[in-house]
Amino acid sequence: MDLYSIIAFVISGAICAGLIYFLYDKYQSTQNFEETLNKLTSVYIGISVFLSAILMVFLASSTMTQKSYKAKILEKISKTTQQMHNFRTIAEILFNSDIWLPGLKEYMEKEYANLTYFDVKEFYKAKSKLAIDFLQETHHFGETENLYLELKSLLMTSPNEKHISETISYPVFYDSSIIEKWVEHKSGSGLWFIFGYKYGNYKESLNLDAVFERHREKILTLANTIDNTVFEDSSFNEVFFAKLLEYLTKEIIPKLSQFQSHINRKTPQLIYYSYIVFLLLILFGVLLPLTYLMLNFSVLAIIVSYSIVISTIFFVAITLHVFLSKEENR
Repeated sequence: MDLYSIIAFVISGAICAGLIYFLYDKYQSTQNFEETLNKLTSVYIGISVFLSAILMVFLASSTMTQKSYKAKILEKISKTTQQMHNFRTIAEILFNSDIWLPGLKEYMEKEYANLTYFDVKEFYKAKSKLAIDFLQETHHFGETENLYLELKSLLMTSPNEKHISETISYPVFYDSSIIEKWVEHKSGSGLWFIFGYKYGNYKESLNLDAVFERHREKILTLANTIDNTVFEDSSFNEVFFAKLLEYLTKEIIPKLSQFQSHINRKTPQLIYYSYIVFLLLILFGVLLPLTYLMLNFSVLAIIVSYSIVISTIFFVAITLHVFLSKEENR
């Protein structure tokens, strides 16, 4: 709650206390004042019911809008998730293929089995001594060790995952934690840079010709499934992989992150605000006055009821525009 709302709440509380004091003093000093209150109670209940009905319709409408909105987001995230699935299938084929220099996979899985791409990128946090050792190590595989870790990171479904199973998993929705890591460390951009701009320097270290023919066809088919417009008539070469990895880093991962943030978005404050007002109107504008009339409660009950509802309406009158502005900006 911002300072303006806090001030409005304090003023409304003061008005409520003042009304209770004023009305109770009026009741004690004025003859037949209770009868006057009783006559007004029916009108008061009617107004409260009317306002509550408006709020009920608004809450129901807002809930349905939120539900429809999330359904659309789920549809979009499902499409993007499937694109990520297809890309990870391609990544798995490359990861397990013979494009790497002989001995690289054995070296990485023996010496740096518990090291991840994220550990290396976050070496400055000094959380992983293995990452520092890796960066200080003299690399013997044409500087492809880091590319190996980067490709491996795209097969993970959790930042804490250290080993890739023989059969990678395809979750219904990717966890926010792994998406955040992909975005934070731009997973795939290093590979995109190599295939797009430096492949000549790595041609001897990344042998695309070692990929089996059936795997090449599968990779091209999966790429067309990801986006037929972009990858139509592509050939299996470094240009294709540069385009594929650019699509991953500029389209798929950012959209996953965007849609995930929408899915995790909290219920708007305006809905909570409206529900609290609705609850106060029902409790103190309808139920308490009805109970007072039926059970002949103390006049103090109806005085408290009037005071709370009037101060609530005052609070709404001076703060509604603030909540509406926040919702509009949101």
